[in-house]
Amino acid sequence: MWLVAGLGNPGRAYEHNRHNVGFMIVDLLARRTGSRFGRHRRAVAEVAETRLGVGLDAPALVLVKPMSYMNLSGGPVASLANFYKVPAQRIIAVHDELDLPFGVLRTKIGGGEGGHNGLRSISQALATRDYLRVRFGIGRPPGRQDPADYVLSDFTAAERKDLDYLVDRAADIVESLIRVGLDATQNVYHATP
Repeated sequence: MWLVAGLGNPGRAYEHNRHNVGFMIVDLLARRTGSRFGRHRRAVAEVAETRLGVGLDAPALVLVKPMSYMNLSGGPVASLANFYKVPAQRIIAVHDELDLPFGVLRTKIGGGEGGHNGLRSISQALATRDYLRVRFGIGRPPGRQDPADYVLSDFTAAERKDLDYLVDRAADIVESLIRVGLDATQNVYHATP
């Protein structure tokens, strides 16, 4: 079993924000697998239980959208990891990344949180940083704009032209991590734009 946590904030006001790209990616994964999100009884989260492919040997996964707001994502993720008995090494956090230019997609395991409060919350709740991350580059804010305001703003019209493609590619990366692992995924997706 794998747990894929897309990070974001609940509510229509945040729906198209840069900070909600994690939600966008797990929504696409749910559509791809024909699953639907529903409220979980043990955590403040929406959850979709599904399989990556068909047959009993297809990897089982739980898609998660914490509904506790970004800064408190760790509680629902840790609670669901415990409920489904998923070890940290099989948890994938999908999130926006200020330290990567818009459209750059990267994956890694462990490391710091780079000021990302959602990741910080997850690391604290799991008592480890050793979980996988799919990092969706949103770039730095222009001029002197506060990063907190920037991540809570919508993608620009120019960015939206490429957004569907990039969300699709990020979902491909999640599937690749589950199917072939980190090294093989990095070899393919870090080598190409």
